Amino acid sequence: MVKKEQNHQEETVGMTEEQEGQSEEIEATAGEEAEAQEVAEQTAETVAEQEDLGKETVTSIEQLEDEDQMLTEESFQALYEESLKSIKEGEVVRGSIIQVTDDYVMVDIGYKSEGQISVAEFKDEEGKVSVKVGDEVDVLLESHEDENGEIVLSKEKAAKIKVWDDISDVYKDEGIIEGRIVSKVKGGLSVDIGVQAFLPGSQVDLRPVRNLDSLIGQQFQFKILKYNKKRRNVVLSRRVLLEKERETLKADTLEKLEEGKVLEGIVKNITEYGVFVDLGGIDGLLHITDMSWGRVGHPSEMCTIGDTIDVMVLSFDPEKERVSLGLKQLSEDPWNTVDERYPVSHRVTGRVVSLTDYGAFVELEPGIEGLIHVSEMSWTAKIRHPSKVVAQGDMVEAVVLNLNKENKRISLGMKQVEPNPWDVIGEKYPVGTTIQGKIKNITDFGLFIGIDEGIDGLVHISDLSWTKRIKHPSELFKKGEEVQAIVLNIDKENERFSLGVKQLSPDPWEEIPERYPVGNSVVGTVTNVTDFGLFVEIEEGIEGLVHVSEISKEKIKTPVGLFQEGQEVTAKVVNIGKEERKIGLSLKRLDEEEEKTQYHEYVDSPKAATSNLGRLLKEELEGRTDNFLGGDDKE
Repeated sequence: MVKKEQNHQEETVGMTEEQEGQSEEIEATAGEEAEAQEVAEQTAETVAEQEDLGKETVTSIEQLEDEDQMLTEESFQALYEESLKSIKEGEVVRGSIIQVTDDYVMVDIGYKSEGQISVAEFKDEEGKVSVKVGDEVDVLLESHEDENGEIVLSKEKAAKIKVWDDISDVYKDEGIIEGRIVSKVKGGLSVDIGVQAFLPGSQVDLRPVRNLDSLIGQQFQFKILKYNKKRRNVVLSRRVLLEKERETLKADTLEKLEEGKVLEGIVKNITEYGVFVDLGGIDGLLHITDMSWGRVGHPSEMCTIGDTIDVMVLSFDPEKERVSLGLKQLSEDPWNTVDERYPVSHRVTGRVVSLTDYGAFVELEPGIEGLIHVSEMSWTAKIRHPSKVVAQGDMVEAVVLNLNKENKRISLGMKQVEPNPWDVIGEKYPVGTTIQGKIKNITDFGLFIGIDEGIDGLVHISDLSWTKRIKHPSELFKKGEEVQAIVLNIDKENERFSLGVKQLSPDPWEEIPERYPVGNSVVGTVTNVTDFGLFVEIEEGIEGLVHVSEISKEKIKTPVGLFQEGQEVTAKVVNIGKEERKIGLSLKRLDEEEEKTQYHEYVDSPKAATSNLGRLLKEELEGRTDNFLGGDDKE
């Protein structure tokens, strides 16, 4: 019993010495404020009293040992409690863990009883207990006794008190504190530095961060801008540290910057026109045109933010601190040896990378593109837009038609991969051959008939009929109708195939001179009346013209009104133009011939001896005139 009391007294002496240290710290700051001075003096007196008490206690113990006397239980309890008055509520003390259970951790701080702390205060993020028996830990003495007579301790509260002390020290020393971003709050981020601190959005990085959520869970270093312990308010900045680091790196980078030098950098930002690369304190622009010898749709196709890449310094302006960078310059320009890999007439394979109204651009290799003009896509089809044949991303075969190394241009042809059907069409369908096909299209000037795949033949409107006057081919034919025609001509150079329908039957004009010799009379139907004459159809498709001067011996200005369409007339053939396909007719000459005939008949008639010749001729002529003019129209 005496031994335990002796140990306790020694602990009391140790605590007294610790109080002396606290007294010295208080005396050091006593000159700042009068109130602090008074507190220090009171503390010093208290400490002195405790020292005297400790000395008396030690003396008493020694006397008890020398005299081998036994203390009563009551006197020991009173002495023990008196020695423990040095541990005040609200102080942070160091204790030793003596037991760990599922519910609590038992900590001995040298008091008359041990304190229980909830095990939850000792668990890490994964929920595991992070201490074991024998570990020392700082705790806060909240109360000497609770309702159960036990001391109340807290590890978390002790840690927070210690954190605020650390915050104060870091702020005064302009030091750095580490913390973990835990959540996004209005205007910025919440950071755990032992207590919750605020990181404004403007202080997160050198440039605005669009996605603050991406930083949650990450550990960074910060500078304390300001703090208020009473309000439990701490404002941090990461940008200040980055700016300081950037200035240091910038000075080093500027010393080694020169055109043509290859540097390592980190992709900092990506735009539509290029990439900004951090070279170390200074950013350089890698333009999209300097990223690859080939086509780049968007810089993000080649790199992402955070990538480490090697770039070449193309130009540097020290005054404006502008740096232009290049990536493709690290490799040789593929156009330098393009003629070796892609000679004219060489067959190649490439990927369609772009379509325009006039053709398709094909990538043969990174940095090498060729153009397939729309006219070089098919031998036979008329392609209005390349999208009718290929699509972006398609792999196509082509033949090199032309190479211009200086201007970096390659002309390609797709149709040259296959034989030209016009080379053999003449052999397959020689002139005079009768073909059969469907009418694919009807125009004002003729019919298009499908012959072979991609090859159409034209039947001109003039080759539809020998005799009929056709205003539009649709009068005789319909689209999709199956027809026969004869090959008239093949123009390979201009890729034209001429056909004829009327040539399937003989030309009736070949027999016209024999069927209608000059001088013969013909009977026909008036098909058209014009100011210059009458058109008379003497058989289907064969017309002759009675000129206005050949209508009557009387002068007629116009036959319009004298004759009607459909009226049947008899005329005399006066001329035939076989080549011009024209027949000249005359009513006047037919009348003159009939007059001569009647005259001769009259002369030869017996009536002539007893009649007045002049009167008879007059009556006869008047009668013929009446018949010709139609009676009432005589005047």
